[in-house]
Amino acid sequence: MTVSDERVRPGTAVAPVPAMAEYVDRLITVEMRNRGMPADKIRHLYDAARADAGAPLAFRAADGLVRAIARHEPVLIVTGAGSGPLIPNGENDGPVGAATLARALQLGLGALPILVCEQHHLGPIVASCHAAGIELRPLEVALATRIGGAAAIAPTEQAEVSSWAHRLFDELDPSAVIAIERLGPNEKGIIHGATGLSDWGPLVDLSPLFEIAAARGVLTVGVGDAGNEIGFGRIVGAVRSIQPYGAACQCPCGAGMATVVSTDVLVVAAVSNWGAYGIEACLAMLLERADLVHDPNDARRIILRCLESGGLEAMHCTRRFYVDGIRGEVSVNVVQMLREMVRIYLEEPDRGAIH
Repeated sequence: MTVSDERVRPGTAVAPVPAMAEYVDRLITVEMRNRGMPADKIRHLYDAARADAGAPLAFRAADGLVRAIARHEPVLIVTGAGSGPLIPNGENDGPVGAATLARALQLGLGALPILVCEQHHLGPIVASCHAAGIELRPLEVALATRIGGAAAIAPTEQAEVSSWAHRLFDELDPSAVIAIERLGPNEKGIIHGATGLSDWGPLVDLSPLFEIAAARGVLTVGVGDAGNEIGFGRIVGAVRSIQPYGAACQCPCGAGMATVVSTDVLVVAAVSNWGAYGIEACLAMLLERADLVHDPNDARRIILRCLESGGLEAMHCTRRFYVDGIRGEVSVNVVQMLREMVRIYLEEPDRGAIH
């Protein structure tokens, strides 16, 4: 498949789905969660999202992005979860996936990735992108040269977010908006963590970006692993019934952690970074570009650089080589398995010597 220089607005049609795409979704939804956390939820959330989508989720996202993005066009990638004294620069689930997907979109589609976050999340996101080979330059430089990428820093006063979001859209005219592990508000406008706790300032609600995208017909993709992340508004009823804090949270609002912010495509994963890895793999299959999937050495380096820059593992808020309570080696191995799936899918058909 070649990359067009003209934008194709996404419709409901999906490209023919390779069987391997089913196994991509299976791999990225293998749940490994401490029993003290809401556990055995991913498969149920996935089933609800899959029934809504009618196709493998990572493939659906990749197909939409291929259709929506033309060369040199900006793509907003919104990430950054976690704030406060224990995790002041956020966690490493989100920035790592954002960086790897930015790389795949740039290499495969010629996109100009614009990473969107608050100032306190910037360090780990920049470090992750640089480790992935995406140089983030000042926004005006990136727009003028269409080389590398850039960061757009959101205000931390909620009252300023809507006008800022409109200005950003007017300036960039993005072809897609992607959220990876980015928390969205519930029906009362309150952002919660997975266990129903609120008060995550200076993190703000960036859902106006997705509202503007919907109004302008711009493709939106949400990637998450609990139900409080942007995108899960597509299956908000399921989140409320599946997650123990989905309908009733642990804060005075009492309205649950389930976000009401929807996206055109929702990707459910056991770890949000893995959801981004899955989209990357499906892009590689669609574009017949095995090199779009980063390699295990890259995977390790990106996670480590994120940790070194303050993007902490979120289970115990340390710089251990973990992501979401899972040893970092597991994420590296997920990347290796996805690379092998793509390699075999792209091989010439062959029965081998004895078949």
